[in-house]
Amino acid sequence: MTDPATRSEPPTHQKIDTSVPHSARIWNYWLGGKDNYPVDEQAGDAYTAVFPGIVTIARGSRAFLHRNIAYLVREAGIRQFLDIGTGLPTADNTHEVAQRLAPEARIVYVDNDPMVLAHARALLYSSPEGATAYIDADVTDPDRILAAAAETLDFGRPTALILSNILGHVADHAQARSIVTRLMDALPSGSHLSVNDGSRGIDPVFERAQDAYNDSGAVPYNLRTVDEITAFFDGLELIEPGVVSVTQWRPEPGSPAPEIVAEHGGLARKP
Repeated sequence: MTDPATRSEPPTHQKIDTSVPHSARIWNYWLGGKDNYPVDEQAGDAYTAVFPGIVTIARGSRAFLHRNIAYLVREAGIRQFLDIGTGLPTADNTHEVAQRLAPEARIVYVDNDPMVLAHARALLYSSPEGATAYIDADVTDPDRILAAAAETLDFGRPTALILSNILGHVADHAQARSIVTRLMDALPSGSHLSVNDGSRGIDPVFERAQDAYNDSGAVPYNLRTVDEITAFFDGLELIEPGVVSVTQWRPEPGSPAPEIVAEHGGLARKP
């Protein structure tokens, strides 16, 4: 365990490639952020020209994550979060939502994008009572992630593992499931898993746009069926309403009837 002071691993001096669009920067562009390059804006605009609904998906995904975190803090009593594939900082990052409700919450972010690394300081402002840290690592190296995260998190206490729009970057479904299993095996009873990813079989226009993006030379992101996304929760206790379109997961009371989007997710507890 670290002291409450913020810490992160030393940054690697990896060059930011501005000639190829990058999913984290495009996502940032769709969310209204400024941390992107012309190549990302061009790719993002080309995508929205085919499928304007991607902006709704991006924002719905972000709102889903916020509601997950609020549930985890308020109802599940979680005070530790391991957020893998966090992407570029925007408004209301995991630590901001969690520490607003529980200032003592401890959060570890994991990503391996050099631009995200360059913005790590923006992520790392913790409340005095809690802690945040940043790890430069790839989701396909769970052992490295766990070893580094253990410097900030106490894996003897329930922890929330957050995998938001990251497993789609692991092409092989069996490998993606193995990664989830390895990470959850390291966490104690009472821990939770939050997963959301783009879904196949819901919106053919979205699928054509994503397939075209994957063929563009950008790092591919693989859509999965709802059954495949649900399989990430095998052996865990799904929280109601289960795996659903992200807009339908516990919407705010009094909000309009949610639109079904091709992004599914859920939250589950480890027994």
